[in-house]
Amino acid sequence: MKSAVNTFYFLLFIFSVFSFVTLESGCAQIGAPTGGPKDSIPPTLVKAIPALNSTNVTDNKIVLTFDEYVDVKDVLTNVLVSPYPRINPVIEFKLKTVTVKLKDTLQPNTTYSIDFGNAIRDNNEGNPYKNFTYVFSTGRTIDTLQLSGKVIVANTGKTDSTFFAMLYRSMDDSAVQKRKPDYLAKLNAEGKFLFKNLSAGVYKLYALKDGDGSKTYNSTVESFAFLNGAVTVSGMDSAQTLYAFALEKDTKPNNAASVPAEKKFKYITSLTGNMQELITDLELDFSRPIKNLDAQKIILTDTNYKPLVYTVAPDSTNKKIVIKTKWSAGTRYILTLNKESVADSMNNTLAKSDTIKFKTKEEDDYGSLVLRFKNLVTANHPVLQFVQGDEIKKSLPITTGQWSDKLFPPGEYELRILYDTNNDGLFTPGNYTQKLQPEKVITLDKKLSIKANWDNEREIQL
Repeated sequence: MKSAVNTFYFLLFIFSVFSFVTLESGCAQIGAPTGGPKDSIPPTLVKAIPALNSTNVTDNKIVLTFDEYVDVKDVLTNVLVSPYPRINPVIEFKLKTVTVKLKDTLQPNTTYSIDFGNAIRDNNEGNPYKNFTYVFSTGRTIDTLQLSGKVIVANTGKTDSTFFAMLYRSMDDSAVQKRKPDYLAKLNAEGKFLFKNLSAGVYKLYALKDGDGSKTYNSTVESFAFLNGAVTVSGMDSAQTLYAFALEKDTKPNNAASVPAEKKFKYITSLTGNMQELITDLELDFSRPIKNLDAQKIILTDTNYKPLVYTVAPDSTNKKIVIKTKWSAGTRYILTLNKESVADSMNNTLAKSDTIKFKTKEEDDYGSLVLRFKNLVTANHPVLQFVQGDEIKKSLPITTGQWSDKLFPPGEYELRILYDTNNDGLFTPGNYTQKLQPEKVITLDKKLSIKANWDNEREIQL
């Protein structure tokens, strides 16, 4: 009996201990600490060797010490050394220290700056030490002169922050094509740049959208800008504006290897939902260039198969056939395409003959547009461009103070003004070899919204 009582109390003790541990564990889960407020304070520089703005520096090694553990993000894209190095510096970080080792021989009597941007961050929450620039000089003084400016893409009138501004001490025009610049500056979101800590002197200024990372202008498809003359850096900073252009379009296809070759010789039409625009031609877009065309076997008729007055011709690429006629609003048409009307370079014809039935849009499907121009100077040969996305939908010279169109496709358009110097109706890029600046385009601030079956009017200040 005594043994049974002892066993009972022993089991009761074990159960009590188990319940207490479970209760404590549960309480710990319910009342777990939240960790406190999030750290939002960036690291602080507490020591630099050599000290900030030191002069007569001869050591290529710089050591920066912060008040907390740090790391450095994306050194190659974030950190910019001026003068621009021929050999990339080595930047290392460990615990609270960032070490920079400059590999180039230091130039005499030169002010150096290392712009870290927002690359240095605390190791805990990633708070950046914003816009930090370390400056020192190998001479007796710190140079403090500046040069600012802006880069505008000439054929759009817009800015592009992916450009670099480049500064050369050399007056040799070929230097920008042969070697890296003496100074390099990034553009901000507004397309502006700023060179700091410059010495007084005469420089050559350029801008480049660097396609291959060489920091040299070595391709006609790279977007590039230049000033015709040199720029003098002195006590007063005069902002410079550069207009960028690409001499040739980059026609290299994207992901060309992943696009399978089209086996069949076929085509698609420019019709949308079997509807034809009143103001455009009907186009047949073929999968391969056309070698032979028999226009007599492409027939456009009304619904009674009565032939109409029209023309059939290939475009400049030989991949499209353009059918021109005077379309009537709200009218049905029939296009008969004989399978032997076209052939590719291997003499392949279409798999079968086709009969395409379609209808033209009504006039009410379009908007009426009137534009009035203020301060129009026709001597500048202004050309008005209607743009959607990257495509110029309509382009026309402005010769009078008012322009109108009763059949304008509805939609939202960006308006640009091209100052067509050579009066050919097209944007003409610059040419660095010939020292020719590009024609310039201005993008108007307010977009134009055209509504169908609506009188749309706008006054444009030039």
